[in-house]
Amino acid sequence: MTKIYIAYTGGTIGMKQTAHGWAPAPGYLAEQMAAMSELRHPSMPEYVIDEFDELLDSSNMIPSDWSRIARNIAAHYDAYDGFVVIHGTDTMAYTASALAFLLEGLDKPVVLTGSQIPLCEVRNDGRSNLVTSLLVAATQKIPEVTLCFGDRLVRGCRSVKVSADGFDAFDSPNFPPLGSVGVDIEIDWPLVRPAPAGGLKLDEIGHPIVGALRLFPGITAELARNVLQPPLQGLVLEAYGVGNAPERNAGFIAAIREAVTRGVVIVDCTQCLHGSVDLGDYSTGSVLARAGVISGYDMTVEAALTKLVYLFGRGLSPDDVKLQMQLDLRGELTR
Repeated sequence: MTKIYIAYTGGTIGMKQTAHGWAPAPGYLAEQMAAMSELRHPSMPEYVIDEFDELLDSSNMIPSDWSRIARNIAAHYDAYDGFVVIHGTDTMAYTASALAFLLEGLDKPVVLTGSQIPLCEVRNDGRSNLVTSLLVAATQKIPEVTLCFGDRLVRGCRSVKVSADGFDAFDSPNFPPLGSVGVDIEIDWPLVRPAPAGGLKLDEIGHPIVGALRLFPGITAELARNVLQPPLQGLVLEAYGVGNAPERNAGFIAAIREAVTRGVVIVDCTQCLHGSVDLGDYSTGSVLARAGVISGYDMTVEAALTKLVYLFGRGLSPDDVKLQMQLDLRGELTR
C-alpha cells in the first residue's frame, strides 16, 4: 500500500475556537481526521501524521520554519511514497515556494494544503482538500512541490493567495495549473517538470537578510534608504506595470543605485497579478536597469523573495545571486 507522510505545521484546518479567536490546538486535527470515514476508504492511502511540536498560525511563519519543514520531509523521504504538508493559508504560497527551492532533486510528490474553515465546523473546505491532497500524493507521481486547494493543483513556486475568504483561495496567475479537481483529478502532464537524477539534496538557508518594498505614488528617497540600509542583502521591488518606477524622483533612483553599488541585489517584480517585467519597455523601467536592478520576469513576489533567501542562504556572492535569480531553477519563471 502507498504510504503518505503528513507534516502538520498548523493552520486553520486544525484550529479550535478560543476566547481570543481561532487558534491551533495540539492533537485536535489528528482526532478530527480519525473520525473521517473517507480516510478509511479502501481507495485511500495509508498515512502517518506528524504533528509539529509548535503548531503555528501561518502568519507566524519565518524562514527558519521553512527549513524545519524541509528537514522534516528529508528525514522521512526514503520511507514514504509522497508527502502532504498541512499549513495555514496566509503564508502558504511563501512556504510552497521556499520548499521548491530547498528540496533540490525532489522526485516524489510534496503537496501543501489547508482550509479556510476549520475541520471541526459542519460546513468546511478542509475535508475535500485533505482527501484530494492525499490522493494526489498517493496516485499522481508529480516530482514537484505543489499546492492543492479547492479545484486547482498548482506549482508551489507559482502560487499566490488571491482570496481571503473564498474556497478557491489560490491561483497560479502566470502559469497554468498542473491539474484540475472535478469528477476526476486531471493532471496536465506536459506541464509537469521531469524527475531529476541524483536524488534529494536538502539545502539549508542560514539567516540571510532580504525584504520587499512596494512602490506607491509619492514614495520618498528617505523611506527607500531606510529599507535599503545594511545589513540588507536582497530586495524584491514591487514596481508598477512591466517594472516601472518614478524616474522623476532622482533621490529615490539614487538610493537604489547606492544600494546596488554596496552589493544589495534588487529584483524587480510587477505589482500586477498577471504579466511579466520588461525593463526595456519604458524609460521608467530602463532607469532602474541602469541603476543595477535586475528583472524578476514573471515570478511571483513570494517566489522571488524565497529564492533570494535560498540563494543568499547558500552563501553565494551578489553577482552569483543575480545570475541565478534570472535562471529558471524550479519552474518559477518564464523568460
